[in-house]
Amino acid sequence: MSTSTAPSPAGAGQELRPDRKKSRWHYDVLGLLTAVLMAFPVYWLVISALRPNHEIRSYDQTLWPSSLTFDNFARAVKQENFATAVQSSLIVSVTAVVGGMIIATLAALAIGRFRFFGRKALLMVLILVQMLPPTAMLIPIYAQLNAIGGLDEYWGLIVVYLVSTLPFAIVMIRGFVVNIPVELEESAMVDGCTRMGAFRRVIFPLLAPGLAAASIFALVNAWNEYLFAYILINDNSKYTLNVWLMTFTTERGTDYGALMAASTLIALPVVVFFMIIQKKMAAGLTSGAVKG
Repeated sequence: MSTSTAPSPAGAGQELRPDRKKSRWHYDVLGLLTAVLMAFPVYWLVISALRPNHEIRSYDQTLWPSSLTFDNFARAVKQENFATAVQSSLIVSVTAVVGGMIIATLAALAIGRFRFFGRKALLMVLILVQMLPPTAMLIPIYAQLNAIGGLDEYWGLIVVYLVSTLPFAIVMIRGFVVNIPVELEESAMVDGCTRMGAFRRVIFPLLAPGLAAASIFALVNAWNEYLFAYILINDNSKYTLNVWLMTFTTERGTDYGALMAASTLIALPVVVFFMIIQKKMAAGLTSGAVKG
């Protein structure tokens, strides 16, 4: 008497695995093409910065230049007001990011931990504010800063950048706050910590992923912003880097090589900051486990 053994579910899954691999190559090709399309502008920017100026103006463009040169970077660094533009961007961006993260963390902690009248309405307003385009608020902001003497001042631009990043930062950090068990904070307070001590030793380290993501958004918003910096700052010595790029266009034309080189230099700090914060985000995602 013979008995037949039915194939196990695991074996059936293993038999279907090659078919799944064959059907996924379309998605792999699509993902590769998307990555190439997204990376090509960055590649062209860097290559144009390293390309000789006569090749940039030529109608016969190639994917790789005949020779590489750093003369464009030399002209960009020697451009007038380069040092002051770097200083202005650092002052505005760093202050806006640090101030925004402090205020957003405290606000997210209050919304996520405490119950008060209008809490849900406040959260809804924060979400709706993000839907407003910045250009719609340009004239009111200009009028208010003009009334209080904030034009041509660093603090006026810092306040604009800080406030513009607060809604997104508060909503994002709040999501991390509500996912942290209240018992962790209460246990720390039972062990002798004050509320501020429990926040500093228990809650704050677990907020690292949210703070990292929000700080990247705030830095990109402040570092790459052009419109408000161009309208609110008229002093050449206080131009940020993005407004300073206009100096490469004169009556005689545009120095495209130096312009591409300067744009590459401006993009580097954000890329470096993201690479550093990315490690912090990966570490923070695993630091929330409670150790026994």
